[in-house]
Amino acid sequence: MSIDMKTSIKYIAVFIGASLLTVSCDNLDRFPKDKLSPETFLSNETEMRSYTNALYTLFPSGFFGAQNDEWVGRDLDEELRGARTINSGVSSWSWSALRRINTFLEYSENCKDENVRTQYTALVRFFRAYFYFEKVKQFGDVPWYDHTLGSDDPELKRPRDSRDFVMQKMIEDIDFAIAKLPSDHSDYRVTKWTALAFKSRFCLYEGTFRKYHAGDVTLQTLPADAQPYTYYLEQSADAADRFISSSGYSIYNRESAETNYIGLFTKYNISEGTNREVILARDYNLDYGVTHSANADYTSATLGRRGFTRKMIASYLCADGSRFTDKAGWQTMTFVEETSGRDPRLAQSIRTPGYCRLGTDTRIAPNLNHSITGYAPIKYFMGPEDDTGKQSYCDLILFRAAEVYLNFAEAKAELGTLTQADLDRSIKPLRDRVGMPGLDMAAANGNPDPFLTDTAWGGFTNPVLMADANKGVILEIRRERAVELIGEGFRYYDIIRWAEGHVFDARLLGIYFPGEGSYDLDNDGNNDITIFTSDKAPAGSAPSTFKLGKEIFLSEGDSGCVDFHRDARPGWTWNDARDYYYPIPVEERSLTGGALTQNPGWNDGLSF
Repeated sequence: MSIDMKTSIKYIAVFIGASLLTVSCDNLDRFPKDKLSPETFLSNETEMRSYTNALYTLFPSGFFGAQNDEWVGRDLDEELRGARTINSGVSSWSWSALRRINTFLEYSENCKDENVRTQYTALVRFFRAYFYFEKVKQFGDVPWYDHTLGSDDPELKRPRDSRDFVMQKMIEDIDFAIAKLPSDHSDYRVTKWTALAFKSRFCLYEGTFRKYHAGDVTLQTLPADAQPYTYYLEQSADAADRFISSSGYSIYNRESAETNYIGLFTKYNISEGTNREVILARDYNLDYGVTHSANADYTSATLGRRGFTRKMIASYLCADGSRFTDKAGWQTMTFVEETSGRDPRLAQSIRTPGYCRLGTDTRIAPNLNHSITGYAPIKYFMGPEDDTGKQSYCDLILFRAAEVYLNFAEAKAELGTLTQADLDRSIKPLRDRVGMPGLDMAAANGNPDPFLTDTAWGGFTNPVLMADANKGVILEIRRERAVELIGEGFRYYDIIRWAEGHVFDARLLGIYFPGEGSYDLDNDGNNDITIFTSDKAPAGSAPSTFKLGKEIFLSEGDSGCVDFHRDARPGWTWNDARDYYYPIPVEERSLTGGALTQNPGWNDGLSF
């Protein structure tokens, strides 16, 4: 490990609890307390690096994101049980990081080395675009601040700017970052290639959001001369194209079809044994006490108990490229049946029959005490040595080339400019690494998959999509995105941008069981679970036992899919007129005298 990397880890650990967590808008008025005098600080590269290291804490420290139709845990998020309140946006309405960003930009002239100053200015402008993207996703229109404010500054009470204005400012920032950041490859520091990848991400988000939300209240105050959705999709496709053509990053393909995919997510040091797919990772290191809880989450009955849903597992294609949901009787296939002969990424994303933990040769079956659906995730699941406490320290991926390839394909499909050559350039490499057939555009458009639009399974039904000549291939690209990026934190906001919030209304189901009895889930000849209806588990039961109707619930009563959350959402349905955004905190609206308007559908009781 280089001295530079050790320094980065040290600073990130020091700053992890810094002033990024303050909530109310008055934190825009405070110079960061852990800094020297602004008149003398930021005078050299060392000071600029130490200051900007704190901004890396803006990146997520986990990898699943909000719960959605793809995965759920023991305790449902507010978004999926209709429990958001008028104060649900408070924790996200924080501007401390922006204060840090704008303070840097105002005092960066203290550094007389122009090359150093330009490089770090580019880095900070990347983070300003990143900061605002998170705000726009959650709140829509937000005020744009590009300078620090005093305590009596009237701009503290300014109204929200339109999302078009904010997006244009974000593009200015990210284009500057792309032009001025270093173009070398770095596992843990933002570069030109991170900026290009991020531009492809947020422009795809904005373009599809505008396409699918056209005419509804969620677009808020777009000015008459706002850029059309096609503009953003073109920006996304162009950024992705530049990345694919010139970055030098590629798709990890060093092992076998059976291990290539999971190999990306089981590295203690992302640079060891990988090719250049990972653009940016969060560096975890046991020596510095910087760890996460993946192993603990996956092996505990009291932590997350995460599990993927039956809908998500049914979305995986068969190994020959055919659709699993075209098979007769797929709805009642048991676990061993349904996981056989599938896209190899399935067995590299969940525990399937034959799964052994890293570094061991002992089969382990899905454990419903640790995963509420039975579809137990294995990304970032390391060997037993990491099980003590929350001591996992494999690196977590923040940006990787596969996402950029998917962004490229989706942007082109949504624009109506996609060709088979584009698919061969983007989707094919993802499938090649696991030995899957490529995606045929004509076949997809000629025979769209009915499962992906089946309302009984939370399928996509947006009228704009249904009328699109590219509907079939768009659905397939969405499938590919779900499979390739499963559990990496994208799905919730993918659903938001596609205006398909109703999919969260579907039941959140798990493994299918025909009824009471004992079942061998890892196909080793020994039963792993017994479901019973008597007063106690019968003699000779499997190691895990569940009383039907008390400890386990099935969707059809005495048979069906595991339905852990059967009573968690009584009478709740997604509200299209409200739920795509979080509410503006009431305190902030009051402080501005109503200059900050409330988001649609949220009644905060204020008269302005």
